[in-house]
Amino acid sequence: MTKLSVPNPALDLLLTRASCDSLVEPAPKGEQLEAILAAAMRAPDHGKLRPWRYAIIKGKHREAFVDLVVRGMMTRDPDVPEKKLEKRRRRFGETPMTIALGMHVRPDNKIPVWEQEAAVSAAAMNVLNALHFSGFGGVWVSGDVAKDPAVAAALGFERPHKLLGFLFVGTPEKPASGKRGDITDYTGIWRGEPLQFGVDR
Repeated sequence: MTKLSVPNPALDLLLTRASCDSLVEPAPKGEQLEAILAAAMRAPDHGKLRPWRYAIIKGKHREAFVDLVVRGMMTRDPDVPEKKLEKRRRRFGETPMTIALGMHVRPDNKIPVWEQEAAVSAAAMNVLNALHFSGFGGVWVSGDVAKDPAVAAALGFERPHKLLGFLFVGTPEKPASGKRGDITDYTGIWRGEPLQFGVDR
């Protein structure tokens, strides 16, 4: 990672963010959680539609949500392996907080749906960054549960609205790790000819 010649604590902190899967209590709450989620409101948002919606699942309500997830898995695949069911039970049931990423779709708006989806994604990244800046950890997952219409409806996202996944949130049990590529391999200066990036060579 390139070291900055001019000190920039905010950017230095951003460059240490990584997805974290080993999460324990505590999760953010109260005004701290509100401030973290407020970071979404600074995401790029063509048309100011603010299509993001957040359903927070925590505490005693995790058990009911786990039941909903497992029922959906068994409905989609009656032969789903018990090992897979148990993995989902642990993830949704033991993670301190789950934030369902809802998207309030406006299909007839002049703003294309893909741009609305991009806004929700940008807002989710802001929330992940805010979690990290506040000393918490998070990971964004999607998968088959996010595509389950019964799960989406139970959270308040009946069609045309939808789920774009879940943020699992808590305090990192151990420092998040994960080697990142060198940005120079993903960057080029265009000089009138198609670029070839280092990572693609």
